[in-house]
Amino acid sequence: MSTTGTGIRVADLGGIEEGEALKVSAEATGHGDAIAVFHDGGAYYALDDTCSHGQASLSEGWIEDGEVECPLHSARFCLKSGVPLCMPATVAARTHRVEVHDGGIWLHPGEEATG
Repeated sequence: MSTTGTGIRVADLGGIEEGEALKVSAEATGHGDAIAVFHDGGAYYALDDTCSHGQASLSEGWIEDGEVECPLHSARFCLKSGVPLCMPATVAARTHRVEVHDGGIWLHPGEEATG
């Protein structure tokens, strides 16, 4: 991983398979939680890794159709907004901006994803 400005290069382009996620440690991001970077539908998204309902890693969840399902209690979250889509989660997961450039996937911890 390398950094530039506020961005952290977390992987080479193609380094996160479609339908998979990469967990970036809190130590690497300087953020209070690890951050999960997801690849779904040809796009990249990032959410705080810890499920807002329980102590489970969202990067270990199931990724499909713009959602991630928590592996512990099956709560689902929108990858774009972090909004919970079903119970038992009621609190959104925080989003982080992800960019693709210079042949890499860049994470911007603490910068909310837009659009």
